[in-house]
Amino acid sequence: MNHNSVFKNLGPGPIIAAAFIGPGTVTVCTLAGVNFGFSLLWALGISVISTILLQEISGRLGLITGKDLSQLIRDQKGNPVLRYFSMGLVLVAIGLGNAAYESGNISGTNLGLQVFWDAPTLSLAGMEVLLGNLTLGILAFTLLWLGNYKALEKVLVGLVIFMSIAFTATAILTKPDWSAVFAGFIPSWNDANLPTLVALIGTTVVPYNLFLYASLAKNRWSGADGIPWMRRDIVISIVFGGIVSMAILMVGAANVSTEINSALDVSKGLEGVFGSFAKYMMGFGLMAAGLTSSITAPLAAGLVICGILGWDQDIRSKQMRASMGVIMGLGLVFASLGIKPIQLITLAQLANGVLLPLISGWIIWVASQKTILGDFRNKTGHTILAVLIWLVTVVLGLKSVLAVLGISL
Repeated sequence: MNHNSVFKNLGPGPIIAAAFIGPGTVTVCTLAGVNFGFSLLWALGISVISTILLQEISGRLGLITGKDLSQLIRDQKGNPVLRYFSMGLVLVAIGLGNAAYESGNISGTNLGLQVFWDAPTLSLAGMEVLLGNLTLGILAFTLLWLGNYKALEKVLVGLVIFMSIAFTATAILTKPDWSAVFAGFIPSWNDANLPTLVALIGTTVVPYNLFLYASLAKNRWSGADGIPWMRRDIVISIVFGGIVSMAILMVGAANVSTEINSALDVSKGLEGVFGSFAKYMMGFGLMAAGLTSSITAPLAAGLVICGILGWDQDIRSKQMRASMGVIMGLGLVFASLGIKPIQLITLAQLANGVLLPLISGWIIWVASQKTILGDFRNKTGHTILAVLIWLVTVVLGLKSVLAVLGISL
């Protein structure tokens, strides 16, 4: 096969990878490495497999039905009470989840900005308004409002790739104990590392990306003929993203910081290789990763909201602009409550880890229906594997909620 044609036919997969390699991934993976060494690498391995499987299902649903997931939920037959309940559940879950995720994206982007410019904090009506967050939020929303985000995203994905290569090279150059690295792929967890474990899965298998990919894939390809290209697209993109996440964790394990509060702290793991230039590279990378995710989160939420409510999903429509504006506004409010950025980002990832079982469970069920996908529905083996992955997300999500409530099993 012609390699040029493979890359030419790559679709929205890199956007999905860039969306999950945001500031949340950088911070959560770094913290996992700093606090628990290589012991949680297995969670990232499961995350990559889970993401490929679930994103492939969402892409296949989009290609065969010609609808995105939110439109499928709206158009499903059967009990109307169940239909309206599932519509409401997705609206709330994706709306609030993306607003929390957006606050983490904006805060993470601002962490990178602080390397170059420490923006002042303003006090308005008893609320702290971080000028950096506000500026970046307005920038991201302006790009969405103009509707030409795709051109910028190419640049941002390139910047994220630059940071990714740096992390991967650094992970190797830190000369880790490879036997300990491989031992990290043996599953184990305890009460101390459970929230981080769920956050690692949540930062990779992002619920809103499932909706986003179905929508983008059906616009990129058409019908069953596009399935082989869609599968290559998602495998190449997600495997690359997973390797980067693992490299970030490995760099975190070599980090000399005792506390991670800023991009300067995160960048200390890079200083052994890149010296004083490390903090500028990290700042630039965090800004690129954060801005990319800050654009995709409101976009995905807007597509879901408009799809569920039967509104126009064109990015320049009034309904899409209003939906994206609400998510961006909520994200800015959450980001202005004076919570430490690292805590906010970790909390958003944790919320995603809990949300995931609900969204993925529904997708797996729909993909097994012959009335919806016909001959392209999940085969028995595919469904069994998907259900096993779903059970893992349920157990982890449940244990994380109980851990937050202070209840141990």
